[in-house]
Amino acid sequence: MTEYRAHFDAEITFVNGGALRAEAFRLDLPSAELTTEEIGDLLVRHLGLALVGSVALSNLEIVEELHRGSRGVIDATDAMTGSSVAPAGVRGELVDLSQPIRAGLVTYPGIPAPTITPHLTREASREHYAPGTEFAIDIITMAGNTGTYLDSPYHRYPDGGDLASLSLDTLVGVPAEVFRLTDAASRGIPAEVFLDRELAGTAVLLHTGWSRHFGTPAYAQGSPFLTEAGARHLADAGVALVGIDALNIDDTESGGERPAHSILLEAGVHVVEHLTALERVPVRGARFTAVPPRVEGFGTFPVRAFAELPPR
Repeated sequence: MTEYRAHFDAEITFVNGGALRAEAFRLDLPSAELTTEEIGDLLVRHLGLALVGSVALSNLEIVEELHRGSRGVIDATDAMTGSSVAPAGVRGELVDLSQPIRAGLVTYPGIPAPTITPHLTREASREHYAPGTEFAIDIITMAGNTGTYLDSPYHRYPDGGDLASLSLDTLVGVPAEVFRLTDAASRGIPAEVFLDRELAGTAVLLHTGWSRHFGTPAYAQGSPFLTEAGARHLADAGVALVGIDALNIDDTESGGERPAHSILLEAGVHVVEHLTALERVPVRGARFTAVPPRVEGFGTFPVRAFAELPPR
């Protein structure tokens, strides 16, 4: 689904005096066919302004660009389409957000790559089954931190919940809130990024674009990360899960401290790392799923992470 944003300068006046000016402002649009007046209305709704007297836009340009989460655009889309609720039994598109696992894959430097070897080959299995029937049974040896994986509290804390203890309610069909950070000016993602959204019970997905380097040496250096203040804000907000399409939720180049892991996992917030294809997930409206196997006494394991997009 193509998404659009408006770029413009704006001057807003208020009926009780005063004015607000903006230069090179950017705003999500539900459609490329909006009038200048309709874009002005969306701007007022996005900023949460009251007692507005007039809105004047100049240098307006509408471009194809992924949404960043402007408030009001979802409601506007619903108004244009009639409803955002799909008929019963209708499912939206499923978007795979997982990196494939293969023998020799290096996910994180220093962690062993997986090996895949046969336990029973198809040829050898033929003597055990009826003619024309054969099976392959293979052995995979890998670290839990392979591919796209989920961290449970046990990964960080010896008395934290392990993979077997996790509630499916926090792993399946969780409302997704995507934050577009591909053009961020710094590596660290601050708390201020999250201030304009209600995030309790959601899966916060950090779209940095770093997954484009996955499987190359460039992936291990200069990766974006969640700051300590950002992690604290999300934990306090009561999110269910935080995912990132980068090397680590923490800054691995700052020494051995891992504040984001420590804060989130202590609060029972799941962490999913090495996501991909987040550009295909809208900023709101999708549902996120990432379920590891039910392994006792284990803290981290690969998941098949995916998003279900809103039905069209």
